[in-house]
Amino acid sequence: MMLSSHLASPPPPFSLRSPDAHPLLCTETPSRLLQRRRRRRDLERTGLALTVRARAGGAAPGEVETAMVERPRPSSFQVSRGRPTPLGATACVGGVNFSVYSSSAASATLCLISLADLNENRVTEEISLDPMINRTGDVWHVFLKGDFADVLYGYKFDGKFSPEEGHRYDASHILLDPYAKAVISRGEYGVLGPDGDCWPQMACMVPSDGDEFDWEGDLPLKYHPKDLIIYEMHVRGFTRHDSSKTDFPGTYRGVVEKLDHLKELGINCIELMPCHEFNELEYFSYNTVLGDYKMNFWGYSTINYFSPMVRYSSAGLSSCGQDAINEFKTLIKEAHKRGIEVLLDVVFNHTAEGNENGPVLSFRGIDNSVYYMLAPKGEFYNYSGCGNTLNCNHPAVRQFIVDCLRYWATEMHVDGFRFDLASILTRSSSLWDAANVFGKPIEGDLLTTGTPLSSPPLIDMISNDPILRGVKLIAEAWDTGGLYQVGTFPHWGIWSEWNGKYRDVVRQFIKGTDGFSGAFAESLCGSPNLYQEGGRRPWNSVNFVCAHDGFALADLVSYNDKHNLANGEDNNDGESHNNSWNCGQGIPMLYMGDEYGHTKGGNNNSYCHDNYVIIYALPVFYIQLIASN
Repeated sequence: MMLSSHLASPPPPFSLRSPDAHPLLCTETPSRLLQRRRRRRDLERTGLALTVRARAGGAAPGEVETAMVERPRPSSFQVSRGRPTPLGATACVGGVNFSVYSSSAASATLCLISLADLNENRVTEEISLDPMINRTGDVWHVFLKGDFADVLYGYKFDGKFSPEEGHRYDASHILLDPYAKAVISRGEYGVLGPDGDCWPQMACMVPSDGDEFDWEGDLPLKYHPKDLIIYEMHVRGFTRHDSSKTDFPGTYRGVVEKLDHLKELGINCIELMPCHEFNELEYFSYNTVLGDYKMNFWGYSTINYFSPMVRYSSAGLSSCGQDAINEFKTLIKEAHKRGIEVLLDVVFNHTAEGNENGPVLSFRGIDNSVYYMLAPKGEFYNYSGCGNTLNCNHPAVRQFIVDCLRYWATEMHVDGFRFDLASILTRSSSLWDAANVFGKPIEGDLLTTGTPLSSPPLIDMISNDPILRGVKLIAEAWDTGGLYQVGTFPHWGIWSEWNGKYRDVVRQFIKGTDGFSGAFAESLCGSPNLYQEGGRRPWNSVNFVCAHDGFALADLVSYNDKHNLANGEDNNDGESHNNSWNCGQGIPMLYMGDEYGHTKGGNNNSYCHDNYVIIYALPVFYIQLIASN
């Protein structure tokens, strides 16, 4: 993954505030003042509040001050203890069980939010959890009976706010459940929220026991890796352009409409760039070079790992996100009907919360010291280059990752995963203690945070999981902290790797650089110099010359240097070392658009463009060729 040089400095801080936040913590803008007055009026009409007028002690004679006193609101739900497992919101007979992990919080509150109140940035009902009743170990839980139609949820946690100790609890933030199955905020891609807000309040879908999808008997295709031909694809970019002639451009349904095109090309596996919920407006700013707005187009900045990107769905917010889930499932089902497997590009190396100046969305406010890799004084380690690093080998975090992968493999029927910056998954967690991980101390195991591990617990769990060891597992075996593991990634005999060395050698040989004929021959034979000693085979190497990172294939043979001025960073971003085709043993992979010679105008870091630079746009000659055949 290659991103902007600015990404280590995330956007200015913001917060998802509850309606009762202290005025010193929440700027009273005119729109917020109007919302507060409307709320007081609505509460008075319903009898849930009383306006009291009285002369204040410091007021001048005849002056009267007013205050709104809210009466206790009767709950719309029957509340009981609930159970700690499974984590997340789970539909049960008669109600919904809510369960969330937080090891250091002093209190927890379940926030229920109607769709109407979400648009008004307010909470409909708050249910405080009693630590004596609604907490088991480090898990908070509650069971509710009632009508959940058009109801969403989130959490507030309170506790110590001590960044130097790793704790950042703040009860004014409404937080997303890490296990939420859909996240609701804006319904349309690229459209700003109320008052031009790029980060409007978000909330989680409440599941229903009636949410059944007809898979029509769909089963995994289980192709052997040696038979794969992988096509890396961006869901929106693939059909957004008018030349796609789809009824639902830029969506999961749009991809379904073009699956036959991929089958005709001989593709039997598509690798989807990030489809987990992210905010495409994260980098929203005016681009003076192109006269449009920069976007987080690639999506390597996850907000929630269980939720499919809702704004890639033609259904939008319909059914509070359930229709978006079903649309993604339809894509998988239709791909399988055509003999095409689907892999997901997953980003378990960092989140959208950035560094200490970043937003508080979920993980940071729930259990910052558990979810993130922290230095001794609470600073965020940045092995991802994006401001934070997920604490992958912490017991709670690695269980979360395994649960998430299992969900996508079993519930969503995906065929495997490509792990972005996978070397981070091999680094030791904060407060690493071998006794806590393996049950007994290991002599000489004095490791600092982030030290590469030869047997990382997370990779061990995934590799030996009875479900996950049967799906495709592909590592991007490096990170931005300098760890490069191509050929040496801990593999348990089942992991494949993006072979970055294959890319570099083939580029050097094709452009005629002296001394690369031997290395080129090895690359064509499946890179035995990298994989044979570890007992792996040619199909453990994913062979590519071009991917979303770097030049398109047409640009690779057209430009000596990068041309990234359109990114607005004075051409300082992107890789400057660009060695300027795909054959031999191993798994071949090509990037979306390379089949027709798509050009990005020499841009080798097109992460921020939702325009001609990145989108799949068929040229006239190629459209005519397809029509003639």
